Amino acid sequence: MLTCREVTRLVSQSMDARLAWHQRLGLRIHLLYCVWCRRYAAQIQFLRKAASQLANEKDDSCPVKLSEEAKGQIRARLREAVKEPPPPAH
Repeated sequence: MLTCREVTRLVSQSMDARLAWHQRLGLRIHLLYCVWCRRYAAQIQFLRKAASQLANEKDDSCPVKLSEEAKGQIRARLREAVKEPPPPAH
């Protein structure tokens, strides 16, 4: 019998590769009685589909790359959030 932790791992793996027959069987049996894992599987499938659709859409208003200035601002805010000292000047 599979645990919920094992099932979440198998659900994720099943999206990238075909599982062995005994893994698929165990997964299906677990999903029959575990509402939480069914919800998790549905949410993961939804997120994967949404991310795939977003990746396929080309929106000119959304830059493909961040500017160096934006990257610097993100780094500074992350350092501030974790109280990391800034790197030495070059």
